[in-house]
Amino acid sequence: MKETCGTSRLQNQPQRHYGITSPISLAPPKDIDCIHTQKLIEAMKPFGVFEDEEELNHRMVVLGKLNNLVKEWISELGESKNLPPSAVANVGGKIFTFGSYRLGVHTKGADIDAVCVAPRHVERSDFFQSFFEKLKHQEEIKNLRAVEDAYVPVVKFEFDGIEIDLVFARLSMQTVSDNLDLGDDSRLRSLDIRCIRSLNGCRVTDEILHLVPNKENFRLTLRAIKLWAKRRGIYSNMLGFLGGVSWAMLVARTCQLYPNALASTLVNKFFLVFSKW
Repeated sequence: MKETCGTSRLQNQPQRHYGITSPISLAPPKDIDCIHTQKLIEAMKPFGVFEDEEELNHRMVVLGKLNNLVKEWISELGESKNLPPSAVANVGGKIFTFGSYRLGVHTKGADIDAVCVAPRHVERSDFFQSFFEKLKHQEEIKNLRAVEDAYVPVVKFEFDGIEIDLVFARLSMQTVSDNLDLGDDSRLRSLDIRCIRSLNGCRVTDEILHLVPNKENFRLTLRAIKLWAKRRGIYSNMLGFLGGVSWAMLVARTCQLYPNALASTLVNKFFLVFSKW
């Protein structure tokens, strides 16, 4: 939400090439662009586009608690499957977020998409049985339900007021460390197709962020485009329109074509580019 011309200009040097074609314009922002971008932020505020610090911190606390639950469950499972104590102590496990929360463009009250990444001794059936049971016994968790036959099987619940969609991926590793890089393609080798689908969300989100010239400009532009699309009833892949990832990719491409532009300019260029696509 915070964006200054100074920051953007500093980040514009040295110029790196993004995307599969050259940029349309490398023009730096003018003072008027800063004013228009600030006006854009103010215009979006009444629509609940931005969360305050307290709400953001609450999400981080909830995710921290969920991460601890996952680690605890994976250790307990290791013990029940007679893993050596030395192995149980290091099995790890981790929650990775994806979607609008990981992109940094979630709105007030939005849900969090996350994937539970577990080592090889944990089966998918364990996730939908023993972990589901563990969640059932948590006082802060409400509206718990499992959708095992979905394209990407998911457990849905509300954790202390935050809605969470949690999918599962089992890696062919003995341990899942906190610094695990899901972007490494070797992690996908010999994985079940459902696990690959579960990891896709996280990998795609990270790749989008990696391929934009300025993350803050991208985020603010995407917030504006998402608000526009939702207000016009065309934000939904379930109904045949574009979904969150598709809108993010279109905005990311606009950012690549105008790498030095601020959000107010990027919104304008978004419609210019895709009206002629």
